[in-house]
Amino acid sequence: MNFTRWSARLPGTQRRAAARTDRGSVPAARGEYERRPDPAPDGVPSLEDLSVREILGELPALVALVYGPEHRLAYVNDAYATAFGPRTVGTLAADSCPELAELGLLPLLDQVLRSGKPRTVKSRKVHVRGRSDRHQDGPDRSDKPERPDRPETGEGSYTVTCTPVGCADSGGVLIFAADVTDHAEAAERLRTSERRHRQTAVTLQRSLLPQELEQPDDLRVAATYQPGGKDAAVGGDWYDVITLGAGRTALVIGDVMGRGVRAAAVMGQLRTAVRAYARLDLPPHEVLQLLDGLAAEIDASQIATCVYAVHDPDEGRLVYASAGHLPILVRDEDGAVERAADPTGPPLGTGGWQHTSGSIALPPGSTAVLYTDGLVERRGEDIDEGIESLERALAGAKGSPQVVCDRLIRSLGVTADHDDDVAVLVLQYPARTGPDAELFHNAALDLLGGIEAAPRARAFASGVLSSWRFPVELRDLGVLATSELVANSLQHGTPPMRLRLRRTDRRLIIEVTDGDDHLPRRRRAEPADEAGRGISIVATIASSWGSRRTPGGGKAVWCEFALPR
Repeated sequence: MNFTRWSARLPGTQRRAAARTDRGSVPAARGEYERRPDPAPDGVPSLEDLSVREILGELPALVALVYGPEHRLAYVNDAYATAFGPRTVGTLAADSCPELAELGLLPLLDQVLRSGKPRTVKSRKVHVRGRSDRHQDGPDRSDKPERPDRPETGEGSYTVTCTPVGCADSGGVLIFAADVTDHAEAAERLRTSERRHRQTAVTLQRSLLPQELEQPDDLRVAATYQPGGKDAAVGGDWYDVITLGAGRTALVIGDVMGRGVRAAAVMGQLRTAVRAYARLDLPPHEVLQLLDGLAAEIDASQIATCVYAVHDPDEGRLVYASAGHLPILVRDEDGAVERAADPTGPPLGTGGWQHTSGSIALPPGSTAVLYTDGLVERRGEDIDEGIESLERALAGAKGSPQVVCDRLIRSLGVTADHDDDVAVLVLQYPARTGPDAELFHNAALDLLGGIEAAPRARAFASGVLSSWRFPVELRDLGVLATSELVANSLQHGTPPMRLRLRRTDRRLIIEVTDGDDHLPRRRRAEPADEAGRGISIVATIASSWGSRRTPGGGKAVWCEFALPR
């Protein structure tokens, strides 16, 4: 079947042929009222004068026509021949047009022919002929502009529409392919740029997070950070673990409400500031108060949520303050999960709010989880539903902190394609039994009376340290430090006073508390001075020392000695 004969069956072709033969006849009654097309100017052919072959042949798009259930080739236009080479009419498209198979169009032709509905596939890649081949085999296209930026050989991208063409005894498909290589290359460059930008943000984010978490004596800690999927911008989630001294530990988790490199940079500044403020050993709400002002100075357009919590093994509680962050969850040894209640203030950077501290029990054998909203927030769901799902997952999560982290992420359905960043911080306060418990001891003495409290404190410290089987040298240093701290408290402090000795598997801690909130500082004593050397002596002989204000209005002064391994 040749194209001239077969194309005469295309819709509208027969009508135009009849119109040309009947120009002198009287039009039908309805035709008298139809608007005729304006006559073409002299020398310009009208649409009625052009054949389908002429129209399709001049199109810059690629056009091919196949007919019958076997999809035999009826026609290809010049643009098609230029891109893929001449094609033999009457052959099977599957044999003579490998580009159709490469574009994945052969099954689509069956669908279009069977359903009678057009189908479109977008931006499919296919190999095209080189420019030299086009000049040799294709028609003379000297009037077309050259494309020096297009390679001689390579791939082109096409959007293809397959339209059914029906007639009395046969059916066919008109294949129309538009060259979208420029658009596809521009889109690919944009995607490459976005991937590079995202990778930069991820690298910056990970570099600003702790490379290795501090491991306190009394806690086991693990954390996980997972950036959002490839279509999600990287956020500003962060976490940290900070040892404060005297066995106390600060735990932090936060989320900058932004995306990309800027959010990661703000996160890094906030994390650095938290570590600096933590060294002041302030209550959690005071740390957040300082962070709030700093966040507004860093970038007033970006705010952040944060939880700052402090664990003291002697109190068995987690004291915390929250700036717009999600509640801490604590699982006890029996599997019951408790959600930390208010107080919760507004996010950092909003200003004008006085944060307050709260507390939640953290007894031995319990596990606490701090997390960001990416773990529990889902589109179309209330965030409380996500927190409840996390509570159920935590109730059944056992094992080491890292195992718990991984199980929570799996249970909440977080995958590599998740649409938001996720940060999880898990801490366990283990219940120690057996030989392990022998490495952890506490002893305390209330310092009553006047100056006679000092010799009692020395005798108490000597007896306790001897019972803990410390070496003689370490025992003597501990007694000397106890004497200096107690003497300092007796001279400058007020009742009630208390001496506390504590040992872990790594260190000996000596702490004296009193009712005065004036914090001591180390200073250089002159030769003639009778006082001022106690803190200097403690700082010299101990591994570290420090002081802090206590909630009751007093203070605590402490020092630590590292134990021999």
